[in-house]
Amino acid sequence: MEVRRLTENEHFEANMISYVAFHMRMEDPEKVKEDSKKLQIEDWGAFSDDGKIMARILNYRFDTFLDGQAVASGGIGGVSTLPEYRNTGAVRAIFGKLIPEAYRNGEVFSTLYPFNHAFYRKFGYETACWKSQYEFEPAVISGYRFNGTAELWKPDDPVGEYTALYNRFAEGYNLAMRRNDKMMLEKHLKGEYYKDRKFCYMLREDGKPVAYLIFQDIRHDPAAILSVEDIAWDGRQGMNALLGFLGRFTADYGTIRLFLPVSVNLYSFIRTPRAYEIRQTVQQDYMIRPVNVQRMLEIIKKPDDGRFVIRVEGDEYIAENNGTWEVSGSSAVKTDKAPDLTVSIQAFGQMAAGCASLSETVYRPDVTVAGNEETLAKVFVRKPVLVEDHF
Repeated sequence: MEVRRLTENEHFEANMISYVAFHMRMEDPEKVKEDSKKLQIEDWGAFSDDGKIMARILNYRFDTFLDGQAVASGGIGGVSTLPEYRNTGAVRAIFGKLIPEAYRNGEVFSTLYPFNHAFYRKFGYETACWKSQYEFEPAVISGYRFNGTAELWKPDDPVGEYTALYNRFAEGYNLAMRRNDKMMLEKHLKGEYYKDRKFCYMLREDGKPVAYLIFQDIRHDPAAILSVEDIAWDGRQGMNALLGFLGRFTADYGTIRLFLPVSVNLYSFIRTPRAYEIRQTVQQDYMIRPVNVQRMLEIIKKPDDGRFVIRVEGDEYIAENNGTWEVSGSSAVKTDKAPDLTVSIQAFGQMAAGCASLSETVYRPDVTVAGNEETLAKVFVRKPVLVEDHF
């Protein structure tokens, strides 16, 4: 079996595999073929002995925040195998080449949206619980008032204020992607309002942007649904502006679907006599994998006087990630000292990103604490986590 990066002329054949695997209908093959030639994403394929593409994986490159620092990251997508080549190890073979190259290319961690958690744990990924979905009638928050101005974004309007507000907001959340104007325009601020029923509003107080939201209008009987797709805000003023603006839609919608980071629990601060009517669902549809353990140890926040020794085990693909480090400040140095903490590569990713605390992960069979627990408990804490971008 051969595994390698695909050439420009091979992207279309690889896309055909994804169309089959994801049950998609190809309405215009010629357009798909032309678009395939323009593909700039890292595209990997596994080939059979007779030269046919058996499976493909895409690796999107972007910057994400880790404890306030933007780092190079990858997003795995398009993982697909033709039915006749399943159970041949094709996907495993691609990961075996892709992940070590991601390390050499400077990625700090890799992420993906899984179809099956157990499947991707085999490749070093672990769950990242990142958002809560809330559903309620607009009347539930009708007591909130927004007295500023709401501006509907229209095609050809500037995007800079949206991008700047999002990045100020996202910097405080691990795993959040750093955006530029092109990303904001192509992935979020798009669509024909009266055709696609998608609306983008900037909320201002005294002329200053304090929040924005992008929502989809979903026709539904007996009443329509307002589904928030993208959101950012500045502090309490911004959150109150969002709630006050959403509270205006009592005559338009039967349900509001609002997502928030898990660390921002709506029940903790909502002020309404009907709070008991709000329904919450926690989503666990994202996974993270360390690509460079040493770099993550250097970046994550630690107490000023904190020093600890950690051992990471079980990385089948990146040998450099296996070993014992002595960590203090921004330094992480390989050592022969006995570890205070021993973790698998999966558990380390979850803990370093702040998706789970030490007090939670000690229940895992692949986490062992041998000492220095006071310091470890200050380093490995739950942190604000958010993912708003799909790939």
